[in-house]
Amino acid sequence: MIFGYTEAQIAGFFLTYGVGAFILFMVFIIGHLAWESKAGRFGTFVIFLGLGVGFLGFLAKYVIQWWLEKR
Repeated sequence: MIFGYTEAQIAGFFLTYGVGAFILFMVFIIGHLAWESKAGRFGTFVIFLGLGVGFLGFLAKYVIQWWLEKR
């Protein structure tokens, strides 16, 4: 136990909020990359689409997990 929390509780917290914060940081990085490269509207869309597809998998995991636990 660390600070009164079990390892499973700490892991669950960081998998939810830590990875979520990391995703927001990555969105900032992708936006900055699009801005610096002067990609334009379509180029920015392609950059976000190509690099942001992994975020959809992370979000889909939580939606599926929520749906299965609800049943």
